[in-house]
Amino acid sequence: MTKKISIVTPTFNEDLNIERLCLEIARQMKSLNYDYEHIVIDNLSTDSTVQILEKITKTDKNLKVIINNRNFGHIRSPIHGLLQASGDAVILMSADFQDPISLIPKYIEEWEKGHMVVMGQKTTSDESKFKHYFKKLYYKFINAISEVPLLMDTTGAGLFDRKIIEELRNLNDPYPYFRGLVSEVTNDVKLLPFHQPKRTKGSTKNNFYTLYDLGIVGIIKHSKIPLRIITFIGLAASLVSFLISIIFLFRKLFNWNSFDVGIAPLIIGVFMIGSIQIFLLGFIGEYVMNILYHSRNLPLVIEKKRINFDK
Repeated sequence: MTKKISIVTPTFNEDLNIERLCLEIARQMKSLNYDYEHIVIDNLSTDSTVQILEKITKTDKNLKVIINNRNFGHIRSPIHGLLQASGDAVILMSADFQDPISLIPKYIEEWEKGHMVVMGQKTTSDESKFKHYFKKLYYKFINAISEVPLLMDTTGAGLFDRKIIEELRNLNDPYPYFRGLVSEVTNDVKLLPFHQPKRTKGSTKNNFYTLYDLGIVGIIKHSKIPLRIITFIGLAASLVSFLISIIFLFRKLFNWNSFDVGIAPLIIGVFMIGSIQIFLLGFIGEYVMNILYHSRNLPLVIEKKRINFDK
């Protein structure tokens, strides 16, 4: 029986890329000896992305579309799309052509050799050098503090065996860090190095907030070291404050009339301790917010419409 490959593409405002993407994926898959489906999950685009997809689905029944009820973000929507796939293997691929379509047959080839996960690893990139360096620095940092080794220089794009998808389904994580989940589930990951080209059409949906959101989720999901550091900082600050207070106490006792404490050290001490407390409270708040997401038990996304899915 012919094996089936599912390709999942998350989108938001990709009207300049989506038609070409669907055509090129269809052309690529028809050259391979596999049944396939291409699932596009859209975060309720405000441009003409949905209209273009609806037009294509009328003639291409391999293209399936999920339209979300609202924009559920770049973390939750792709995972929901993966869980809707029915293929023996599922490929996650972005719509901006920064994940080269030419990698699809290479993903499948390595999967057929027995690898459960095959992911692209960008060894070079056309993005800004500062951004590329900052990302590498983050990957090294999170890998150093994580309890399980995390994948370096991966975007999440790649192929995942059906067994991996089912394991992800069983985890039931409402706000997952996908690359971390893959490392939690299996260490059988084949990395394919590639050069990441620059986006040619449309604009990136990533900004400082979305990158921060992704970065902080990766840290709090896979490491307890920050909480331990907070404990150590609190302990060290307490000891230093206690020693300083003892020193000032004895200096005042032995020089009661001549020693003037002064207002400057008090102000500096109060502001220093206060700023440390605010920072640590904010970091603890990130962990509390993550607990809140889990306790509410919300779905990854709420769908508005499906097209070309079997009843």
